[in-house]
Amino acid sequence: MKIKFRIVLFIILSLFTLQSKAQDPVFTQYSLIPEILNPGFTGFQFDWRAGLIHRRQWPDGNRVIDTEYGFLNRMVGEKAGLGITFLNQREVFTKYNYLQVNFAYSYKVDINYEWSFRPAIEVGYGRKSYNFQNLLLEDQINSFTGAINNSSIDQGVLNQKNNINFIDISAGFIIDNESGWFGASLKHLNRPNISFLNEKNVPLDLFLSIHGGYAFELENTPSMLFPENTKLLVTANYMRQSQFNRLDIGTALKFENLSFGATAVINPERKSTYSHFLTSINPFISVHLGNFNLGYSYDFSTSKLGHTQGIHEISLTWQLRFCETCVAKENKYYDYNK
Repeated sequence: MKIKFRIVLFIILSLFTLQSKAQDPVFTQYSLIPEILNPGFTGFQFDWRAGLIHRRQWPDGNRVIDTEYGFLNRMVGEKAGLGITFLNQREVFTKYNYLQVNFAYSYKVDINYEWSFRPAIEVGYGRKSYNFQNLLLEDQINSFTGAINNSSIDQGVLNQKNNINFIDISAGFIIDNESGWFGASLKHLNRPNISFLNEKNVPLDLFLSIHGGYAFELENTPSMLFPENTKLLVTANYMRQSQFNRLDIGTALKFENLSFGATAVINPERKSTYSHFLTSINPFISVHLGNFNLGYSYDFSTSKLGHTQGIHEISLTWQLRFCETCVAKENKYYDYNK
């Protein structure tokens, strides 16, 4: 079968080398795994904390994009936090793969009895891969015999780099008290080169995130409708990379062993008349089992992208408690595992 491979190749190169827009994957369940947002959450709790999340985007034929994120961190002493994270993303159609491993360090500075300031830095190694040698260009196919020719007039394309290796540096901070937090992070501070083309320089765009969350206690409300330890969680996360922007606004009810809520995804700076202000509604639920938390979310698209079958996410986080005297000091908003 003849396929317009030059058109396909043009699309691939446009996505990954010419503009490099919106490179970073975004997760719906950032409130369950805030390490995704900001290295300042490293060691946010006193004991070991770990987690995994899997995201399947647009599970409709060849458009599938799978992304995994994992982390392990803890507080060292009473001030410092150390952690490691990994991110893996792959596309079914292009076979493109993005892998990154980061080491994070945070430090807690007490502003006063209630408030803390946590600056942090994250340094990692990234690898983007795509095997150009597996491309079959149109002029390599003999239409009469079906034979495949090893050479092409676009031979230079087949000789491009298959892998990009780079060092990536990010930083952030968190300001928090026992009921809420506010922070910001800036990724790709060193603007690593992610071009697949030889002798080209395509710096990875800076990724800005400004985020916050607060937990309202509902157990003492006049109506007494809620059981003990019920909280209303409110979150917001603004993201911007190059010309693209996104604002997530979420809320959830957290009971002793169950949380459920939804996030609205907004495009606040619409760049054209065809842009959607509300792009998706994302309900989620999480179940707390001892020191474990299992979460699931589904993104309902409200845009005109067509039949995409939405976006699924499943997460698992857990905590190992060794410092019983430290429990009372922990952030109430962040505590999903009690």
